[in-house]
This record gives sequence, C-alpha cells and structure tokens, in this order.
Amino acid sequence: MVVTRFAPSPTGRLHVGNIRAALHNWMWARAHGGRFLLRLDDTDSERSTEDNATAIRADLAWLGLHPDGEAKQSDRFALYESRFEELRAKGRVYPCYESAEELELKRKILAGRSLPPIYDRAALHLTDAERAAFEAEGRRPHWRFLLDHESPIAWTDLIRGPQQLDPRLLSDPVIRRADGSWLYMLPSAIDDIDMGVTHVVRGEDHVTNTGLQLQMFTAFGAATPAFAHEALLVGSEGKLSKRLGSLGCDSFREDGIEPIALIALLARIGTSLPVEPVADPAALFDSFDFARFGRAPARFDLDELKALNARILHILPYAAVADRLPAGMDASAWDAIRPNLTRIDEAAAWWAVVEGSVSVDIGEEDRSYLTQAADEAAALDWNEGVWKALTGTLGAATGRKGKTLFLPLRLALTGLEHGPDMNALLPLIGKERAVARLRAAAIS
Repeated sequence: MVVTRFAPSPTGRLHVGNIRAALHNWMWARAHGGRFLLRLDDTDSERSTEDNATAIRADLAWLGLHPDGEAKQSDRFALYESRFEELRAKGRVYPCYESAEELELKRKILAGRSLPPIYDRAALHLTDAERAAFEAEGRRPHWRFLLDHESPIAWTDLIRGPQQLDPRLLSDPVIRRADGSWLYMLPSAIDDIDMGVTHVVRGEDHVTNTGLQLQMFTAFGAATPAFAHEALLVGSEGKLSKRLGSLGCDSFREDGIEPIALIALLARIGTSLPVEPVADPAALFDSFDFARFGRAPARFDLDELKALNARILHILPYAAVADRLPAGMDASAWDAIRPNLTRIDEAAAWWAVVEGSVSVDIGEEDRSYLTQAADEAAALDWNEGVWKALTGTLGAATGRKGKTLFLPLRLALTGLEHGPDMNALLPLIGKERAVARLRAAAIS
C-alpha cells in the first residue's frame, strides 16, 4: 500500500509551499488508494507550540486534506533512543566535542583554502583519555552519523530522474545536540521506517538530506521510500519571493479563495498539464503523475489563483456552497447568480438585488415605457420564460430593440446596468416585486 506523510514542524503556520507539499502527498495517496499521514516534527521544543499544531490541523481540514493517521515526534523519543543505540552498537554514530566556535573556525580555514566545508572527522581519532578530559571539563558531545565513504549514494528520483552524490564530499551530519535533543535527520528516517512510508514528496532543497538519509535507511537494514523532489515555487515576478512565505490559509480565506481553487492550481503548476477549473479534487487524481513535473521552478501567481477561483465558483454545485449562502437562497438562485461571482461572499449583494429594495433614477424618456412594462408584466403568466415573454411583447408593442429595450428594464428591476441573466433572475424577483419596481421606476 502507498503511504505518504506530511511532516511540518509546528513552529509556525503553513505557507503556500507547505500546502503544496501536503497536497501532493495527499493526492498521491488518494490516487493510489493509499494512506496519508500527518506527522508533527516537534523535536524543537523551544519553538514548537500546540497552538501551531492546532492551526496546521485546521488548515488541512479547511483544504479537505484529511489525514488517515497522526503522530507527534515528541511522543516517540523512546523509539529514537532505541534506534540510536542500534547505530551506536554498529559504529555508525560517534561523539564530537568541538564547540560551535571551533567548528566555525574550521570552516573559515577551509574556505580560505578554497575547500568545501566538510567536517574532518577529527572526533573519530580521539583517545579514550582525550574524551574523558573533555567530559571532565564539562563538555557534552554532539553526535554525528558516520557516512559510508565506500558506498556511492544513488537513487532514481520520481521527478529529477537518476541522482548521485559522493559521500566523501559530504560532512557526517549532526543528528543529536549536546543537550540530547534531536535534529531533523535521524528521527525523520526512523519515523519513515516505523510508519511504513513508501513515498516522500518534498522540495528540491532536501536533495542532499535525502542522500544522507538513504545511508541511514541502509544502516538500519530498511527498505527506502521512493522520493520525489519538486522544484520550488517562485512568485509571479519569476523569482523566489518573500511574499510566498507569508501566504497561508488565513490569507487565502480573506481573499475569498475556495479550497478547491487552491488545490486545482497547486496540483498543476510546474507540470505539463494545464490548470483547469474543477469542482472536486477527485477529478485531478487520474492525471496526477510525477513524470509530468518539470525541473523548472513552479510559478505561483495570486492573480491566476483569483481568476481560477471565479471560474470554479461558476461550476460549483449548490450542495457545495449551500451552508455559506444567504438565508432563503436556493439552488435555482445559486445557478442564476454564480456566473457573476468572483468570490462567494458576493452572493449576498446579488441576493439583496432579488429580495431587497431597488432605487434608481430613470430618465423622462423611459418612464412611460416602464409604466407599459409594468402593465404587461402584471398580465403575464410568471414562469421561467417570463423575461423572454415580457421583452417580446414590449418589443412588438413599442418598436424598441437592443439596449433601448433591455437596459431600462434591467435598471428598474435590479438598479444595475449589468448582472445575472435576466431569464434566470426575473423569476427569482417574482411577479409582485417586479411589477412594483417597474411602477416605482416609472414615477422616480
């Protein structure tokens, strides 16, 4: 079974890049009948908060990305300790006593020699006496994972294709701080093994991390997940944008963006497929394939999202929005009004046109025409074809056509020069209100 995971750190709110990663993990699982897990990587106890965790859950729920299970790394420390001891027994982790200042000095020396900042493994050559001396000074070691320099790191990425890293050009990663707390690398690999994760979808900035973690999987004798490293998002200006880091679900909600619009855009940008309006995420599953993703940065344009949002509102069924519409607005009203919406909260203004009062100043030349229109409207049978019947009768009786026929009627009936199709809107206004509005406009 396909198992994916979204593993945010609850040190802040989700932004659009996080949302895209969550969405693609969720879509891959759903497209293959698998499981999508939420794992809160909260090993940073100083910055992780339950408020942020709650907000992440709420944002995923708003998007409709409901996980099939949840775990918190802070509940799994005993497992990490056990697996750490396994690696220690195998000689795959080792203690290091350099201070942050000493490590920085080493990096500067290497940089001065135009060499890459690779850790020199000096700690591997410490004697027991030297380690004891450091301990006596009060130094506590941080721990590094020992990379196997004899085993080239290679995998076939689902997006980037064949990948290869030379472990001799990488520093042994620090996996545990001197205070005993965990860094990202090792707990993440342990969790992926323990949770049976089969696919990891994340940004291309994690490619090197993946190479390091592949050796951790091997050290545990575990199967490795398949990896898909996506190109990072860029803003509409074509380069990395700080604004993308601030765009989150709250922002999208304030802009009236529907969750399905955000999903439809993020599912397709960066792929060879066009962005299209859909009413249900399931419509995107069959075509979701990492082979369609390109290596170029994916361009996220807020204006494109807003335009897509309007197109999606125009096809959303009444059942999908009913609980957010004004009281009394039924399915036929929604069908009439939705083609004019760019965001759903605009429905209230159009519903006021139907049920509220209309005030309009009509020119002298149209007043007698509207009196005649009121008389004709009062005599008509009121049904779905009433607008066509009314304008047909008035056109034949007055010789008016085009704008001179339609515009005074629309102004009198709605107070506006444009809006929903009058064939659909006039039955909603109703006979009594329509006749009253025509008569009132005729004497305005």
